[in-house]
Amino acid sequence: MAADGKEQGRRYQIVVRGHLEPHWQPWFNGMDITNIPAGEAVLSGLVVDQAMLQGLLTKIQDLGLTLISVQCLESGDKT
Repeated sequence: MAADGKEQGRRYQIVVRGHLEPHWQPWFNGMDITNIPAGEAVLSGLVVDQAMLQGLLTKIQDLGLTLISVQCLESGDKT
């Protein structure tokens, strides 16, 4: 959060092939995990900076998951 109490960052949606169990949520920096019937998992939440985004993508790679898409949904900065 910024000094004025507003969240900084952007909301992202990351889709990977395969389902993820809820216990992985803390490992993905608290991103919400939603498994969809197509056999994919959607990680969504606030990404505060590019270093955090790179860390999430590295964790996906380290788990051997197939990355389907990365999408920036909106700015988390509400002014």
